Amino acid sequence: MDRDASISYAKKYLEDILSFFGLNTDVAVHCDEDVIELSVPSTHLNGFLIGQRGDTLRSLQFILSMGLRNQAAELSRVNIDVADYKKQRNERLAAQVREWCEKVMQAGEPMLLTPMSAVDRRVVHHTISEYGQLESHSEGEGRDRHIIISRRLD
Repeated sequence: MDRDASISYAKKYLEDILSFFGLNTDVAVHCDEDVIELSVPSTHLNGFLIGQRGDTLRSLQFILSMGLRNQAAELSRVNIDVADYKKQRNERLAAQVREWCEKVMQAGEPMLLTPMSAVDRRVVHHTISEYGQLESHSEGEGRDRHIIISRRLD
């Protein structure tokens, strides 16, 4: 299955899952590099589709990704966002990271963050890269993987 067919398949697959729950809506889709980005508009089922801390959303992504892999699709990585939940969550996390960066710059001491998911760590690293005098790196394994923010040693 080529790139365009992968995108069409992902859109139809997600819309079919949503219709199973009685939600007949048009899913917006675009492709960013090698990730299919799907956006579900805000509805009365937002909480149900997102789930506690985004668990249902991650499960939907997993199911859709596996469906694409089973079809031997060129693209199998997907990112589903419901009512801009992930976008807003990432913006809140980035704002928190900026506060942590200010603390590290003022105190001069490294800061050890609590373990977080790979997606959250990516947001943290990207936000810290805005600060030329700071650096970040991840340590640990699996669920215990965390980030350390410190001053750059140039």
